[in-house]
Amino acid sequence: MTLLPPDGTRPDSASSQEHRAAAPASVRVAVITVSDTRQEATDQSGAYLHRELLAAGHQVVARRIVRDDAVEIRSALVALTREATVVLVTGGTGVTGRDVTVPVVESLLTKPMPGFGELFRMLSYAQVGGAAMFSRATAGLVRGAAVFSMPGSLNAVQTAWEQILKDQIGHVAHEVQRHGQPLTTGVPPVSSNATGSGMATGTVGLSPTGFSASPERQAGGMPGASGRLGRHSGADDRERGR
Repeated sequence: MTLLPPDGTRPDSASSQEHRAAAPASVRVAVITVSDTRQEATDQSGAYLHRELLAAGHQVVARRIVRDDAVEIRSALVALTREATVVLVTGGTGVTGRDVTVPVVESLLTKPMPGFGELFRMLSYAQVGGAAMFSRATAGLVRGAAVFSMPGSLNAVQTAWEQILKDQIGHVAHEVQRHGQPLTTGVPPVSSNATGSGMATGTVGLSPTGFSASPERQAGGMPGASGRLGRHSGADDRERGR
């Protein structure tokens, strides 16, 4: 039996300590907020992560808001996993018809990291009880980056950052990069024809304010993609037009 110290903390193993010591002090991170309603001024969760990442000395290479739309989410992930070592995604992890983030993330994973979701739900249970089962927070490797998908509420994001990611993000980056990663998942890439709007999937940068909206938000338009997940039928498009 392993005895814990009086304060109940579990000491790191020697190998874990070595890996953390070798971890980069600054990591290239992208932040994606999945929401139909949030804008830069109201995106508290994205802003919180942006502030915390900069305060910890990391590089925020991009910050985007995309709608609860499978094609938009996938396009943002494909683009940003080329630019960042870690991608943090907030929103769309529940079980309603609008919540499509998790299946999109899972379709791109080359190596799942189930421990993140397990830890997050354990921590959430202490705060919200059995309602923690509705969170499908997940994580894993996509191309050469680690993607962490968490609920969109500020409290949930604070829990994920302060109790899991803050002290491990450098360690994650080290593990992702030290032996290289497979770059394909067997999932065909999204073409411009698939989006129905010519949505860009390449480099995504930050404006001087540190914020980059999705191409649809920049143009003030909405994509008309077919074959999407969740509430993405023509009836839903007509409903939004009322």
